[in-house]
Amino acid sequence: MKVLVACEYSGKVRDAFRAKGHEAMSCDILPTDVEGPHYQGDVHDIINDGWDLMIAHPPCTYLTNSGVTWLHKDPSRWAKLDDGAAFFKMLLEAPVERIAIENPIMHKYAKERIGGVKQSQVVQPWMFGHMEQKATCLWLKNLPLLEPTNNVKEQMLALPDNERQRLHYLPPSADRWKKRSETFQGIADAMAEQWGNL
Repeated sequence: MKVLVACEYSGKVRDAFRAKGHEAMSCDILPTDVEGPHYQGDVHDIINDGWDLMIAHPPCTYLTNSGVTWLHKDPSRWAKLDDGAAFFKMLLEAPVERIAIENPIMHKYAKERIGGVKQSQVVQPWMFGHMEQKATCLWLKNLPLLEPTNNVKEQMLALPDNERQRLHYLPPSADRWKKRSETFQGIADAMAEQWGNL
């Protein structure tokens, strides 16, 4: 299967599919963190190259519900919201047979701008063996829901809040955004295992 992993610099999803024998490539404006097939540039340049599956992780800064209050504090963010939503919608409507788009829970203004398309499901890292919680929405086209592979919710709930919500509690740093945007390995592996068999 020919797989495009859009807006991914970490190579986690790309390499999970490659480990299963698929022809997978990541694409991002950033260089890849791990050597492998990677297009550094605009996804518009390669989106029409005959992909069987696209998994996309578009930037969420202006779309996510957790940042909605900043729209009212900083009017300049509305134009950035419009751009972010237009990019998300372009990926959602891309000429690819099977699509999965990952993003956090959206605020109502973002939902309006992408046409009111509701996410197909919400997954958590603890559904895939990680002792953490971070709600992640998936918008799916011609793909089944992602099935949990190793539910560790009970063990995770026994942890202190700052451990199970580790990413939320990260201290300010230049690369905090980058750490918070990485896909959990268990989710990447589940995508490759379940969607790579279609």
